[in-house]
Amino acid sequence: MSVRDTSIDPRLIDSARKEFMERGFLKAELKRICDNAGVTTGAVYKRYKGKEELFCAVVQDAVDVIEEHIFTRMDLDLAPLSDDEMHDMWDMTPKKTMEMFDILWDVREDLILLLDKASGTVYENYINEFSRRMTDSYYRYYEETKKRGRATAKITKPEMHVLCTAFWNAIYEPFVHGMSRKEIEEHCKIMCTFFDWPGVVGLK
Repeated sequence: MSVRDTSIDPRLIDSARKEFMERGFLKAELKRICDNAGVTTGAVYKRYKGKEELFCAVVQDAVDVIEEHIFTRMDLDLAPLSDDEMHDMWDMTPKKTMEMFDILWDVREDLILLLDKASGTVYENYINEFSRRMTDSYYRYYEETKKRGRATAKITKPEMHVLCTAFWNAIYEPFVHGMSRKEIEEHCKIMCTFFDWPGVVGLK
């Protein structure tokens, strides 16, 4: 029985990442990925069904981070939270905002692929799906806060979708534009003056 050469996998992923980053999924060429990795196309097809499955493998870490660290937080059971805890959920300080950037920092290259280079893959509508899921979460928070008499503003779900889309654009665009971590720290301060969530929901 032949032993699989595991040294190929990181070389292949790194080469694919560079090719997808430079050309996007649609213009990326599997042959060039293989040549730059020093492997045959046969080695690729032993591991992946094709170029799209290889792209999915490259961005998987970013997808996992988003699912585990962002959506898990947003899908909390709100009933056990105290009113003060609900109040704090809306208070977006620079420190809290930077925590979100820190979560994404280590997978920033793959995040860019996911958001900006995925046309032609199963992830081509990822931004829209992300915005929809975040809207559902934020609106759930808003409804719970309003039910407790702590939110006074009247916000429709379409309006919440617009606000969430704008807010999260401000989270991921710094990565797309290659901001340094120091620049992102300054960006957080600006974001927190621009996006006043307590004011938006009429928090009291």
